[in-house]
Amino acid sequence: MGHFTVEAVKSPRAPLPARMQEFATFLALTAAMAFSIFLSLPVVYAKRAQRSWATALNAGAIGILVFLLADIFSDVAPILYPNGYVADAGYSLLFGVAFVGAFLALFAVDNVSSGSRPESAPERMALIIALGIGLQNLTEGLVFGVNWSIGAVGVLAVVFLGFFLQNVTEGFPIAAPFLGRPESRRLGVILGLFFLSGVPTLVGAFIGYFWSSTDFVLVFDALAIGAIAYALLPMLRVAFRPLDTRELSLRRNRIVYLGVMVGFVLGFAVNAI
Repeated sequence: MGHFTVEAVKSPRAPLPARMQEFATFLALTAAMAFSIFLSLPVVYAKRAQRSWATALNAGAIGILVFLLADIFSDVAPILYPNGYVADAGYSLLFGVAFVGAFLALFAVDNVSSGSRPESAPERMALIIALGIGLQNLTEGLVFGVNWSIGAVGVLAVVFLGFFLQNVTEGFPIAAPFLGRPESRRLGVILGLFFLSGVPTLVGAFIGYFWSSTDFVLVFDALAIGAIAYALLPMLRVAFRPLDTRELSLRRNRIVYLGVMVGFVLGFAVNAI
């Protein structure tokens, strides 16, 4: 769901009880938007997801992440290129530093921990994906909070529905490293990762309710892009690893290609609502 900045003057403050009720409604809707990711749990935790669906769901998760990269960059493109193809030097430097920082930080963490238990690899990768999605969700929450604070009712309905549905799809990339590995799948771990990716929506909404900054949005979107880009590389490597026979590899590759396309189209369709 694309982000946008709105400039407006807030309406006169309502009496305290009315403001408290309004803020409680704001928090309830933000929580529903943040934790809609849990609606994907029945699918990613189903037995078929660990067997016949595993390859297709993994590929769909890659497609969703590819779409998220494009979607997040579309948010910051107007900031980076305010005059068409001419980039703003200051914002471009800030974006580049944040992107490289996120990518190298995950690279360092991943390689330092690479000598740990092999069975921890799916959890490590899922954590990286959850962190990247969480950074993106923080800026989504910021957009919701800003528009709520200025009373943009018409915009709010679109923002809420779009982010709610998009967050549902984000459960699949986070659970992807566990698919096909039932021995590594633990409900508590998956619930914790879903929670980790959803909570930033609440944090961002709370910040946006009281304050907003272009630099803030730019930095956290760049961090999210860096994290998701890093997470995509091993997912692609696993998706195309050689199988026992050439025929099995070709069959699997067809499923991966189609799954990536379906995942991207799903992300695009949800974002278009």
